Amino acid sequence: MQHGPAVRRRKLGAELRALRTSAGLTSGEAARLVGWHQSKVSRIETGASGVKPADVRLLLDAYRVGDANLRELLLVLAGSDETGGRHHWWHAYRGVLPPTYRDFISLESQASAMRTLETSVVPGLLQTPEYARAVTRAAVDGLDDERLDALVEVRLARQDILRAQPPLELSAVLDEAVLRREVGGPEVMGRQLKRLLEAARLPQVRLQVLPFTAGAHVGITGPFVIFSFSRTSDLDVVVLDHLTSSLYLERKEDLQAYTEAFNTLQIHALSPEDSLDYLAGMGDGA
Repeated sequence: MQHGPAVRRRKLGAELRALRTSAGLTSGEAARLVGWHQSKVSRIETGASGVKPADVRLLLDAYRVGDANLRELLLVLAGSDETGGRHHWWHAYRGVLPPTYRDFISLESQASAMRTLETSVVPGLLQTPEYARAVTRAAVDGLDDERLDALVEVRLARQDILRAQPPLELSAVLDEAVLRREVGGPEVMGRQLKRLLEAARLPQVRLQVLPFTAGAHVGITGPFVIFSFSRTSDLDVVVLDHLTSSLYLERKEDLQAYTEAFNTLQIHALSPEDSLDYLAGMGDGA
């Protein structure tokens, strides 16, 4: 969790606190069992500090947690690469990526499913190299070529999760404005539309177009992402991106509101089959 988002650190701490309580131990007793000071246990449980996977193993052993799936999940939250999770390849770009972007990639790399509404640009997981370059150059002022190249490399490397085993399940609703905006010019946009067509045919991708004719809709206030995790819905989180930061929403009320909003958007959007035909028609005219 040292490099993970604070939302997961808090969730990990809360789960460890619940397991300690179930084991009938006080924080002081737990600390003595593993040879720590009580304050370290308290900091971990409140999410005030990160915790190494090895320390999580110590606590789980002390609490006599034998559930293999639960142990694996908590080790993934602690940042372990030994549990079958995807390796933290983005650490090689630490000097280039801001913390909020690293947090986002960390969540994305461990999620089992991602639902996203995009109102301005193609989702990063579906961008072509030329499109990614044009978007990055427009979004970040004063980029030199070396840093621009690195950011585009990161964007493309993220796409590997769609080919992983198991792959991330991606559901995307794209406002028609995403498809009409000529990012990088007509040729770049033409190739991007073809890429979307290819992606929409993948079994792990569900892509829907929300046409202008749908009128005002619940997502008109802005894009959002919902990450889901296979072993427990308690880790699900909504991410709202801003120009200089990202906001993580983890309350059940927020998750329910955004889940209902996404479901409504899917109802008003074209079906996946009609969206394919729509994209094909745009591609023919590109």
